Amino acid sequence: MATAQSAVLFVVDGLRPDGWQQAHTPVMDRLAAAGASTVAARTVMPSVSLPCHTSLFYGVAPDRHGITTNVWQPPARPTPNLCEVVHAGGRKVLMFFNWSELRDMAPPRFVDESHFFSLGAYHGDADTRVCAAAVERLRTHDFGFAFVYFGWLDLVGHAEGWMSDAYIECIAETDRALGRVIDVLPSDCLVVVTSDHGGHGKTHGTDDDQDMTIPLILAGPGVAGTPGGRTIDAPVNIVDIAPTISQRLGLAAPEDWSGRAIHLETN
Repeated sequence: MATAQSAVLFVVDGLRPDGWQQAHTPVMDRLAAAGASTVAARTVMPSVSLPCHTSLFYGVAPDRHGITTNVWQPPARPTPNLCEVVHAGGRKVLMFFNWSELRDMAPPRFVDESHFFSLGAYHGDADTRVCAAAVERLRTHDFGFAFVYFGWLDLVGHAEGWMSDAYIECIAETDRALGRVIDVLPSDCLVVVTSDHGGHGKTHGTDDDQDMTIPLILAGPGVAGTPGGRTIDAPVNIVDIAPTISQRLGLAAPEDWSGRAIHLETN
């Protein structure tokens, strides 16, 4: 299996797969065509941002990590998170985000750089600032793992409604930001694009499929695609993303993780 020298995890908060399919997203479409993707991945309950992100980074469900609201508390039964695994492997960990609660996704000693731009302070410009900081820093290629989070889409969903015209247009804007960051990444970088949850009406957090279904795109070294892209047919959960990134970086996943690496090679 070919391993990547670095990986970037993009999370677009509140992105529904059918929103991706309806919006003008040439960057995400190109990634999917070059790698592997699914529009049927599942998040965890409650389908709320902090529990979902904690499951993504810690590789376990909320009944294990204990986060069930958007208020952080240290897990009663600690388990290593993705940043810790990468940092222990001797690689730099960088974070770019605009929702303050995500500062707790890794203890500071496992993050080499953290770039934060408040959604409240910068409003619609917050994703632009995340994008600019990521482009400026990642173009040096001096990193092992980077987390790039775009939070504005979720706010548009809450204000205007999931699948509204404004929501669909915001997906297109986010795709353009994705493209600017991807353009500066090294060729041996694994790219992962996903979401924490979906949404319906002007809310989320339920077990409705519109809230629970998320997209997942993987592209880069060792991700075997087919002409037009490969569909990941096996069931995929958000807890599988950390083990997949670890495997692609040639790092062992902690035994505590309940997620399993997604098999991407062809026969």
